[in-house]
Amino acid sequence: MPIRVLDERIVSHIAAGEVVERPASVVKELVENALDAGASQIGVEVRGGGVSLIRVVDNGAGIPAGEVELAFARHATSKIESLADLQAIRSLGFRGEALPSIAAVAQVELVTCAEGEPVGTYLSLEDGVITSRKSQARPRGTTVTVRNLFRKVPARLKFLKSAATESGHIAHVVSQYALAFPEVAFSLFLDGRKALKSAGRGQLMDSIIEVYGAQVAQHMLEIADGGTGSIEIKGMVGSPAVSRSGRGYLSFFINRRWVNSRLLAWAVEEAYHGLLAAEKHPVAVINILVPPSEVDVNVHPTKSEVKFHNERQVFAAVQRAVRQTLLAQMPVPKIEEVATAYSPPSKLETTLSPSTAPSKPSAPPQAPRTLAASLPVLRVLGQLMNSYIVAEGPDGLYLIDQHAAHERIVFEKVRQQRLGQGVEVQGLLEPAVIEVTPQQEAVLRSHYAELEEFGFSIEPFGERTYLVRAVPHLLGGADWAGALRALLDTGEEGTDWTEKVAIAIACHSGAVRAGQVLSLEEMRELVRQLEQTSTPHTCPHGRPTMLHLSSRELERGFGRS
Repeated sequence: MPIRVLDERIVSHIAAGEVVERPASVVKELVENALDAGASQIGVEVRGGGVSLIRVVDNGAGIPAGEVELAFARHATSKIESLADLQAIRSLGFRGEALPSIAAVAQVELVTCAEGEPVGTYLSLEDGVITSRKSQARPRGTTVTVRNLFRKVPARLKFLKSAATESGHIAHVVSQYALAFPEVAFSLFLDGRKALKSAGRGQLMDSIIEVYGAQVAQHMLEIADGGTGSIEIKGMVGSPAVSRSGRGYLSFFINRRWVNSRLLAWAVEEAYHGLLAAEKHPVAVINILVPPSEVDVNVHPTKSEVKFHNERQVFAAVQRAVRQTLLAQMPVPKIEEVATAYSPPSKLETTLSPSTAPSKPSAPPQAPRTLAASLPVLRVLGQLMNSYIVAEGPDGLYLIDQHAAHERIVFEKVRQQRLGQGVEVQGLLEPAVIEVTPQQEAVLRSHYAELEEFGFSIEPFGERTYLVRAVPHLLGGADWAGALRALLDTGEEGTDWTEKVAIAIACHSGAVRAGQVLSLEEMRELVRQLEQTSTPHTCPHGRPTMLHLSSRELERGFGRS
């Protein structure tokens, strides 16, 4: 095929695809523009998950009337003048691609007024082309309205998730910048409902209360005297009393720019080494201040990732600041300081997504042995390390993980109840009050039906506050709040949601734990129930419930073969 210069419209759509991944990308770019304009108040209004409407209103500097059209020209920016400026970026947005990229895939209206101008300017665009301009009254600041996002890009539109999921992503973006800029008053309305409103008084604790709720906020510890040399670490971290099942509560800002960083996540996780239970993760809001020349923010089209000039130094500074905060402010006896030497992430680590573990990879596991669909009849011999049941079968020795086995049993019981007579419900003596984040609320509102089907009775009780009146019977005397919080943190993407609920109930139901002493009769009953399950070899999370050492392997080991 001959080489040709692409049509300008195609070029615009390609560029838009790099910057505007989903509605939340639009909100992020517009909020960053408002912050760069010095706004102290930023309001975000969203309808239909951001596809129908996104409106961002600020009281920033505004755009002078003579520069309004230029703001929608590609590569036009007020934030860079020379190559030297690229070596020390101090603004959040600098590429000059956000507004033209958004205008290429949506209908856009802008109303703006700069300081000292008697009247504002209105501009409307469709498919990146200006369709109207006129004068319009407005106080200082800018309003950008985006309608019908991706209407003429059906290929991008069909890959979006439900409106609730997209609203959740938008809520996450606004929440992060409310944490990064506590001196700015943010408000977020999703389909006419207030989802977030920060005070803007300059106190990080105010923003944490608004985003995560008072229950989390009361366990947050302020990082004091963090950093070393030219690196300064500020923010707050949660005590081990507040932890989460995922890494969605780790927020990192580089010179107040919100970023995803496996390096920083790894540093924080290492700082909590020995302080959190297995598979639990901390809550942290951390701002790393470094000289702009020491960080490259131009390595990703959406500016969501950065590269440090000295990764080792940053890693050590973050880990030390967090660890010292925990040791100084927590009355935890006999904690030994953990000095983890930094080495650059391996090739395997760099391929992990932000939601996967950023820790050093272990040796690759051996391929699992193919097992029969059902178990043979087993004879229980005893318990090993108060965690594993030792049993004899007709074909050798079995070591059964008592916790994983019981999770499988409970999981299948929950599924059978749901498909049969219904899940048993236990009413709470007194309704419990729970607070949710904007993201969690979007998931909760989207999945009321599934939660109710499994026995949760939940009703609104004010702003991002809910009453829980009943829970599944299997969670009645267990950690039902942890199960519910874990569900709301996972969102709605991926596995079928009914499966997620069943897994959460099994995981938090007070299943037999590792380290729990069992009587011989209890072990026999657990093994008997495991034998009756449809998938006895794995727990609901996919981990093995047992290891098998065949008779032949035993004989070979003792030199009998």
